[in-house]
Amino acid sequence: MFAIIAGLAFKQPTKPVIYLIGDSTVHNSDKVQWGWGSILPDYFDLSKISVNNQAMAGRSTRTFIKENRWHRVDSMLRPGDYVLMQFGHNEGSKPDTNKAGYRGVLKGTGEETVDLTWPNGTKETVHTYGWYLHKFIRETKAKGATPIVLSMIPRNQFKDGKVLRADNDYGKWAKEIAEQEKVAFINLNGITADKYDTWGADSVKKFFPSDHTHPNKMGATINAESVVAGIKANPSIALNKYLKK
Repeated sequence: MFAIIAGLAFKQPTKPVIYLIGDSTVHNSDKVQWGWGSILPDYFDLSKISVNNQAMAGRSTRTFIKENRWHRVDSMLRPGDYVLMQFGHNEGSKPDTNKAGYRGVLKGTGEETVDLTWPNGTKETVHTYGWYLHKFIRETKAKGATPIVLSMIPRNQFKDGKVLRADNDYGKWAKEIAEQEKVAFINLNGITADKYDTWGADSVKKFFPSDHTHPNKMGATINAESVVAGIKANPSIALNKYLKK
């Protein structure tokens, strides 16, 4: 019995985990299109921390919860873990019971709702983008884990020589929610957009082989590097101690 107790006492603690939640720009097929979450582990000391990419293509904040994907992550969270969340690409449609509206949310960060009734009689209350982020953040905190909010990567869309940013919608709202909840915010949209503006539209298009949203491996690497830059720029983010030197 003593040997068993002693063995348990000296058992190495389990490494903390970085959970990634989001859409296809975080987790993709890793063939033509790549998500930055597949590249991110390259920048961490994986002997001290692990990365679990739970993002899924096509999901919005609403459907990530609706399909119990968030429940799966929440059930795995332990004190000392981290959740990096990046949404915004799939939220834009009007929420309804048609195929196009399945993943849409209400715009903004308020308490507005819309009630839907699906053809099978199921009821659903749809909230704002900010409401869903609040939920992720608060439930992460409740598990003793650390939430970090990221704005979505910029699309390959230029106007007057500058890439379009999310400063007036999802990027702005993500930052507002992070500030309200007093958690770290990484302006991934802005960090990568600054690079795009410097490189120009002709150079940036080589990162997007099939459309204006989904980058190739080179583009995903650029975004992963932007995430790391955002972590390094904020010394209060404890993940800094796990980055490769």
